[in-house]
Amino acid sequence: MSDHNMLDKENNFDIAIIGMSVRVPGADSIDKFWQNLREGVESISKFTDEELMTRGVPPAVYNDPNYVKAGSFLDDVEMFDASLFGFSPYEAKLIDPQHRIFLESAWESLETAGYNPETYKGLIGVFAGASMNDYLFNVYANQKSNDVAGAFQKLISIDKDYLTTRVSYKLNLRGPSFTIQTACSTSLVAVHLACQNLLSYQCDMALAGGVCINLPRKIGYLYQEGMIFSPDGHCRAFDKKAKGTFGGEGVGIVVLKRLSEALEDGDNIQAVIKGSAINNDGALKVGYTAPGVDGQTEVIAAAQAFSQIDPETISYIEAHGTGTPLGDPIEIEALTQAFRARSKKNGFCAVGSVKTNIGHLDAAAGVAGLIKTVLALQHKEIPPSLNFETPNPKINFENSPFYVNTRLKNWQSNGMPRRAGVSSFGIGGTNAHVILEESPEITASGSFRPWKLLLLSGNTKTALDTVTTNLAKHLKQQSSVNLADVAYTLQNGRKALNHRRMIVCRDINDAVNILESHDPKRVKTSFQEPITRDIVFMFSGQGSQYVNMGLELYKTEPEFRKHIDLCSEIFKPHLSFDLRDILYPDRENAEEAEQKLKQTSITQPALFAIEYALAKLWMAWGVHPTALIGHSSGEYVAACLAGVFSLEDALSLIAARGRLMQALPRGSMLAVFLSEENIRPLLYGDISLSAVNSPSVCTVSGPDEAVKEFEKQLADREIVFRDLNTSHAFHSKMMEPILNPFTEELRQVKLNPPQIPFISNVTGTWITPEEAQSPDYWALHFRNTVRFSNGIQELLKEPDRVLLEVGPGNTLRTLSLQQKDISENRIILSSIRHPKEQRSDTEFILNIIGRLWLSGVQINWKEFYADEKRYRVPLPTYPFERKRYWVDTKKQVRVPCFPEVDVTVEQKESSISGPACAEEKDHVQFHYTSGNSVEQSLAHIWQELLGVEQVRVNDNFFDLGGSSLIAVSLFTYIEKTFGRRLPLATLYRAPTIAELSKTLLEGESAEPWSSLVEIKPGKSDTLPFFFIHAAGGNVLNYYDLAHSLDEGLPVYGLQAQGLDGERPFHNSIEDMASHYVHEMLEFQKHGPYLLGGYCMGGTIALEMAQQLRKHGHKVA
Repeated sequence: MSDHNMLDKENNFDIAIIGMSVRVPGADSIDKFWQNLREGVESISKFTDEELMTRGVPPAVYNDPNYVKAGSFLDDVEMFDASLFGFSPYEAKLIDPQHRIFLESAWESLETAGYNPETYKGLIGVFAGASMNDYLFNVYANQKSNDVAGAFQKLISIDKDYLTTRVSYKLNLRGPSFTIQTACSTSLVAVHLACQNLLSYQCDMALAGGVCINLPRKIGYLYQEGMIFSPDGHCRAFDKKAKGTFGGEGVGIVVLKRLSEALEDGDNIQAVIKGSAINNDGALKVGYTAPGVDGQTEVIAAAQAFSQIDPETISYIEAHGTGTPLGDPIEIEALTQAFRARSKKNGFCAVGSVKTNIGHLDAAAGVAGLIKTVLALQHKEIPPSLNFETPNPKINFENSPFYVNTRLKNWQSNGMPRRAGVSSFGIGGTNAHVILEESPEITASGSFRPWKLLLLSGNTKTALDTVTTNLAKHLKQQSSVNLADVAYTLQNGRKALNHRRMIVCRDINDAVNILESHDPKRVKTSFQEPITRDIVFMFSGQGSQYVNMGLELYKTEPEFRKHIDLCSEIFKPHLSFDLRDILYPDRENAEEAEQKLKQTSITQPALFAIEYALAKLWMAWGVHPTALIGHSSGEYVAACLAGVFSLEDALSLIAARGRLMQALPRGSMLAVFLSEENIRPLLYGDISLSAVNSPSVCTVSGPDEAVKEFEKQLADREIVFRDLNTSHAFHSKMMEPILNPFTEELRQVKLNPPQIPFISNVTGTWITPEEAQSPDYWALHFRNTVRFSNGIQELLKEPDRVLLEVGPGNTLRTLSLQQKDISENRIILSSIRHPKEQRSDTEFILNIIGRLWLSGVQINWKEFYADEKRYRVPLPTYPFERKRYWVDTKKQVRVPCFPEVDVTVEQKESSISGPACAEEKDHVQFHYTSGNSVEQSLAHIWQELLGVEQVRVNDNFFDLGGSSLIAVSLFTYIEKTFGRRLPLATLYRAPTIAELSKTLLEGESAEPWSSLVEIKPGKSDTLPFFFIHAAGGNVLNYYDLAHSLDEGLPVYGLQAQGLDGERPFHNSIEDMASHYVHEMLEFQKHGPYLLGGYCMGGTIALEMAQQLRKHGHKVA
């Protein structure tokens, strides 16, 4: 349960609608739905005899005078973006189309709300229901396999129970998730239950809605007198001619949140639910399927009472409005009774029914009406209710508060917030009513950053291109939108998919121009699979400084300014002036400040302050270093961030260091383009090797005259060199006079072991705690050679590390790129522009943030906007790339049944033979001599089970959408085809056709059976994690979880003894735990031990932990 104190909040019971998704006949978007509503569009399809005949309707049926050749259908319900959600084609084909469309709508609704469930910290619940599943007849009518695993997969693919939990699983939603079934009122009941769960803090956000898809597709129906469907395919709600409704299809979802938090979080509040209620008619009505006046009256009154709303302030009712002679009069009578309890006025409240536009959407009917009403509140217009001419004589509108609204009209507020009621009543008597109010006024937002970062992504390159085009089109049409809010919504409200794109722009026009031109200088695109990247901060030494470095950041980034100010205040007693006067001087003092900044006693404090503040800014934005390296004085910033020095001590030391160096005689430094090996023989006398910066660049230093003489020798040898603009000969013999004084300074401060690993300039490798705490180390640090190249080479051993220069310019980035065998894919970035680059500091660092995001680094956007009030705004949603996945009733579903293979194989001591599917062959003998034929047979099995058209021998089973359930079927058919029973865990070490074929051809495995199997390799120096099997015995279901954990973490599974078919299964949790502990101790001799599991696996893990502790082992 969320940790909130609801008693302290205003609007305790108000629920905000912050996102919506709808797909109904004639409209596949919210905007199109509203356009159709306000224009009075009746979304009915009429069918010709030819169309009906081709769809399988017999002539005797469609020629029946009672056959209505009309209906209201969605287009393309057989289409689905399976790849986006990680389904194999075979799985996608099995899943009820209602579930598929609902899943896409759930994704879309969260995008309209501006939330990415992967990064949202709260709990998101799902409450919804679906109509009768006609698709199951397609699936089961074509079933030919008696495979138990396959049957179970069909069950969870098409049963109503799995509608909401599949959404929760695929979108990683961790709040309550359950399916609701109350017939026609399902989706509005779902909204009510979602509100209740929000108010009881069971979740922090909720998706609520419903879906209805009817099969067979696009045919008419037989009219029957007294039934719910009309004789002509029109719904005439409340009209004299009303004889029923017509069936429709659709899906609708609303995203809900507590209003107080929605206001606080800058959500796009589209309307407010003031209250809701549900009940049942009970037995006080004429029949089970009939509506009841009392029940409807009571539910409306209850919703009004909970809302504390005067009925006279409600000016619109979205009625259930099925257009039946019995139902319409009962509904208006119930409404009248509920309103008359507190109002005697007549004709002040409009009524309408969306069923006149799109038909009866069954389980999605209520949410369709709710969304219509929210749109009316947003646009301050009431759309017409269609097909109304003369009132039903059984309805006394004149003496009621109601009138049927038959035209588009402005919705007047009359000094009060616009309010509406929405009703939905289910066959069987479950009633629901919701009270809505228009959204509160929101203060417009501003922005203090002059540049904006727009992030886009897609599951494929083509999807990314469509996302880009759609955003450009949207910004053209909505040119008044705040671009900072657009950037904020894209960063926080969209899942980062593998194909990524970023731009940095100033305003809407700039953004549109960049998006449309695809200028490669300003549009950066990459492909990045999920990855955990280590970040290394690199801190430069003297020579990179310049006046006004980071000035724009100082003006616009409070976090950066805070730490510059802090360092400057601490420096004051050490420097006797305000460092900010040097860093950011007035225009008239700029030249003087530039000269002062060249003095060592000022340069080092200035660089420390800039680099420290910049590091703190990056860390506030969620970019945390896992390792650090500095160059010369830059190592002090690294050590301070690592906790070796306190900030106060670090600043006093850097001030003393600069002051002592400043007092030394002047010296010179040269960059020489030679390796250390080639330059050492050339050194003599007072010339010192100051730094080894790359395999081909070193720095030497010494007295001015000695360095000049050395220059002549280099020139004579035609060796390239460059003078460095420094005041002293750092890291040379000339530093030795201040070793003792500085050591004394060091003895006055407390030195601590580092909490973040960093590279030592002195050794060129990881600093030890002893070195970090030694005053002698830090004294020798400015005398000895800076072994930067060695340090970078050490860092480059980790291929996915990102090197980020945290300081002015790009000196260290340049040196890093010069290292031996540097990969072109290595990500090495700078933070602040070079002084010669005439561009905005904000633009520069936003580009770096974007580059980090492109490479898979997660940014803490909440902290990035910590000092701004931003709002989520409506933007184009994801362009699903749908393909056809459908089981046709006229075609048989292909199930894994494999043709005869006639090949021979020579094996050392075994032969493989096995039966094909009994439906096709009684028995087929297999003799193998070549792996090719085995691979072909396996490929055929994979194609059937996964539903993919083409399989390559090195394709990974799990990457193609394979799951633990499919794996069970796979090994069942392998046994039937090849006569070999393999353990399921074989898929971990042989997940490709090539590897699985090799396993089959090798005959009996030489490896002894073990419960312990490797799921994912990791680093040898990292403790492994052990997952224990659940009730099924295998551990394949941990594959996705294991590969989402840290890349370096080794993961193993403990599968049930007995899966090999030879050993008996254990009969108790204690016996299982004892056996697994024994196998684990054989593998890992010493703790701590990391254990986990779900369902029964969690119980076994607990017992294992108890047994381990009993024997003195540590369990983490």
